[in-house]
Amino acid sequence: MSQSWAEYLKLRYALAMNHLRSLCVIRLLACTAILLGLVACERETYSTWSCNTPTETKIPMILRKAQMEFKGSKLDFCGSLGNLSYFDQKCTVQTEQSNTVFTSSSGLMVSGGQEYQCTAL
Repeated sequence: MSQSWAEYLKLRYALAMNHLRSLCVIRLLACTAILLGLVACERETYSTWSCNTPTETKIPMILRKAQMEFKGSKLDFCGSLGNLSYFDQKCTVQTEQSNTVFTSSSGLMVSGGQEYQCTAL
């Protein structure tokens, strides 16, 4: 009888250890998934454009997060209406009054009254 009791305890211990290993693996996978998710959130997304006018060529423009970098200025995203995106150094309540209007589908940008044709790089 004592031998079967010892075997029972041994089996019970082995099952408990397998259960603990399974929990450790699950926790490790969960932590890895969370870490990868956080790392992916840190990636910065941006798009680079090359803009031209009849007199100027290859003027770089970068859209990064909610900002446009163009000709040494950083313009804030003020909003969009349809295909038009509005940018300015200081956004006003009237989005349509922004200094820069960009249409990404056609690449047309109007900034300070000057028209630019932009191409995504």
